[in-house]
Amino acid sequence: MCGITGVYAFNMVGRVSMINVSNSTMTLAQRGPDFQGSYHDNIVALGHRRLSIIDTSACGHQPMSDHSERYMIIFNGEIFNYKELREQLVSKGVTFNSETDTEVLLQLYITEGKSCLEKLNGFFAFAIYDKEEQSLFLARDRMGIKPLYYLEDENRVLFASEMKAILAYGIDKTLDYEALYTYLQLNYIPAPKTIFRDVKKLLPGHSLYIRNGKVTTECYYQIPYKKNSHTSLSYDDQKKKLAQLLEGSVQKRLVADVPLGSFLSGGIDSSVIATLASRHKPDLHTFSIGYSDEKFFDETHYARLVAKKIGTEHTVFSLTNYDLYRHVHDILNYIDEPFADSSAIAVYILSKETRKHATVALSGDGADEVFSGYNKHAAFLKMINAGSAATTVGALTPLWSILPKSRGNALTNKFRQLHRFGKGMKLSAKERYWQWAGYAAENEAIKLFTNDALSALNRQKYQSFKDQLLQYIPEGGDINDILYTDVRLVLPDDMLTKVDRMSMANSLEIRVPFLDHEIVEFAFSLPADSKINSQLRKRIVQDTFRDLLPTELYNRPKKGFEVPLLKWLRQEMKSTIKDDLLADHFIQQQGIFDVKTVQKLKRKLFSANPGDVHARIWGLLVFQWWWKRHCA
Repeated sequence: MCGITGVYAFNMVGRVSMINVSNSTMTLAQRGPDFQGSYHDNIVALGHRRLSIIDTSACGHQPMSDHSERYMIIFNGEIFNYKELREQLVSKGVTFNSETDTEVLLQLYITEGKSCLEKLNGFFAFAIYDKEEQSLFLARDRMGIKPLYYLEDENRVLFASEMKAILAYGIDKTLDYEALYTYLQLNYIPAPKTIFRDVKKLLPGHSLYIRNGKVTTECYYQIPYKKNSHTSLSYDDQKKKLAQLLEGSVQKRLVADVPLGSFLSGGIDSSVIATLASRHKPDLHTFSIGYSDEKFFDETHYARLVAKKIGTEHTVFSLTNYDLYRHVHDILNYIDEPFADSSAIAVYILSKETRKHATVALSGDGADEVFSGYNKHAAFLKMINAGSAATTVGALTPLWSILPKSRGNALTNKFRQLHRFGKGMKLSAKERYWQWAGYAAENEAIKLFTNDALSALNRQKYQSFKDQLLQYIPEGGDINDILYTDVRLVLPDDMLTKVDRMSMANSLEIRVPFLDHEIVEFAFSLPADSKINSQLRKRIVQDTFRDLLPTELYNRPKKGFEVPLLKWLRQEMKSTIKDDLLADHFIQQQGIFDVKTVQKLKRKLFSANPGDVHARIWGLLVFQWWWKRHCA
């Protein structure tokens, strides 16, 4: 895993940006602590930070050129089928200087051009410069596991693995208020938008090509999903195929020349991955995180059961609320674009502790979005089936609205879920998805803006952006429509962003076997009832691997990788909320948010009925910290 950055200059003004490549590259040091390299000519400047995983020798340093020195590559990611691709290239007479997947990717591009992307199995963001044509080719992996930011204007194209590396070029920092409005609802910013008006994220499965002053973007991959067109395999044969595909995916992701382990949360997904990995790596080391003073969130008991069953060396990192508070400054300082999924705190600490033992870790991420594992999926199924129970819940919405709601214990969390479900029943399919995907409704988020901020918000552009994100959710659709949107929206812009940023902050590479594109394509060939029914979520995953896992993992509530945020905000972060980042005087001086609306949110946070307000407060805190650091 690495960090990349670069400039393509259209003119002399653009070339001035090249003096910042070294500083931009240095901002990515945590992504690649092992080596820093650079290249520049009159057209292009490239910077690279290396985290050595495969062929850790100097032969793998980047930027890397071919034998003729016509082509130059910088690469972030892993190509898991690089050995097979290498053999094919050798059979055509290609020779290699290293054992790296980077050189295989470079030679594949030289041989096949842009179509090389169709042969890659892995996750990546890379740039390849052709000196003779003076062209630059950028690409991002199919699922969006690796990030790629870019800025295009009349003078240059800038690109980088993280926003902080783009900021190092001294860009304009005008906020994108449509992006901010979206963030205030979802707690993250979906691609292609970023918090800055001029910076974009390259979409998953897309490439960008620059030649002769022209910039073109292309979609080279979309999940081949056809509504109501499903596999003819029986359910038993579906399970056999999933077992075969997932074991193959795990096995491919065990290749490394550095220590490799596996996350083990105690849930089904990570337990399956660790179990399959242990078959091929007898010395597998597994890692989990627990909360010593928050038993409601702690699942380490189940992780230990799995570790004992599969015989791994297992390490548990037990945290207190104070541990979360102790790391928060480092986490917020690393976040270079507002991102407020609070479980990032736990991922950061898990990655930090795991890095002491391994450089690569496998993870169960992606299974929930692909195979239907979330509460909202079960709620959508109830809506689709429209049974009497769902109707009753909807009718009782006035009751749920007055009952105490919070994530702090099982009962109040159930009231919270019932209230969200009841409200969602009254909405269209698209609006229902949007509400259940976020923490604040549009009318709630809009109240946070001052008049000046409202005047900067283009509601027509916002609506167009939202329509684009929700375009695959029809009225009367099924769960697969919801999952397809999750994989295009929630997965890359929330879940994978969280894992990438928090792992890279600790120089740890995370590999996600469930997101091998062959598995994702297989998943979208399945009928909805193979994934979820009224009794079971992720049905095919649970059924396929049931005999391999301890029985205690089944028939228990899904908790997710959450943190006890409510108590933490009310105690350790109380002074930060009241006296600093959300203090009236600071809000007033800043001029973005309405003081009275923020006051109401603060009162609700410290009330007996906080609901989901802690997530909204956390979103505001993250933005405020970011704004002070980058914009004030």
